[in-house]
Amino acid sequence: MLGNGRYPAELRERAVRMVLDNERLYGSQWEAICSVAEKLGPTPETVRLWVRRAEIDGGTRPGVTTAERARIKELEGENRELRRANEILKAASAFFG
Repeated sequence: MLGNGRYPAELRERAVRMVLDNERLYGSQWEAICSVAEKLGPTPETVRLWVRRAEIDGGTRPGVTTAERARIKELEGENRELRRANEILKAASAFFG
């Protein structure tokens, strides 16, 4: 669900679930994030980023999902390879032409 990092996926998912399930008990989502961060250890900003990513991936917040970002990265890699292959072909055709 959430990207790799220094914290285990289970902790990231638990933190996000705790924020989203309990934010109505706090004055704001940020207060919920700060509370969860204090209980689990990561910084509030780290938890905020996890929550934002989960909201985007869940379709409740606009943005590029994790799956879309992975696909874009994959396509960019393929594009680089094709450009290299084109350069090789151009050099070969100039050499043999």
